[in-house]
Amino acid sequence: MAELFAWVDRRIIYFLRAVSVPTARLALFVVFFWFGILKILHTSPANPLVEELLERTLPFISFNEFIIFFSLFEMLIGFVFLVPGWERLAIALLVPHMITTSLPLIFLPAITWQGYLTPTLEGQYIIKNLVIIALALGLAARLEPFGERHGVEIRG
Repeated sequence: MAELFAWVDRRIIYFLRAVSVPTARLALFVVFFWFGILKILHTSPANPLVEELLERTLPFISFNEFIIFFSLFEMLIGFVFLVPGWERLAIALLVPHMITTSLPLIFLPAITWQGYLTPTLEGQYIIKNLVIIALALGLAARLEPFGERHGVEIRG
């Protein structure tokens, strides 16, 4: 019985290893592309939060222009995560996005916190970005160090 359990366990783990990266890529694509489309169509529940943050931090930028840029930026991040070999670019694009989307926790506490360490629904929406960061780190951890995949030795 133990051998059967070990065999099933191995098969499940091999399957999960085979599908984990494509599933992570697809999940990141769906979240970023979908949320980007919602913003550009002005149907995202996050748009008022984005507008309030923009008024507090960059009041000289038009919300309508910014939301188009930000929407396209999110959609680009999603697309880039989908393309094998573009992980470094995706993560480079993700860093400023995660910083920007975390700013309401600091600059808009009345909207993002209902009490000490108790986020509102908007705050929870932002804090879930930790899951996105963890998933991106998981993809990054599977990358080959730059240069090694081409037989180039890098000394450092």
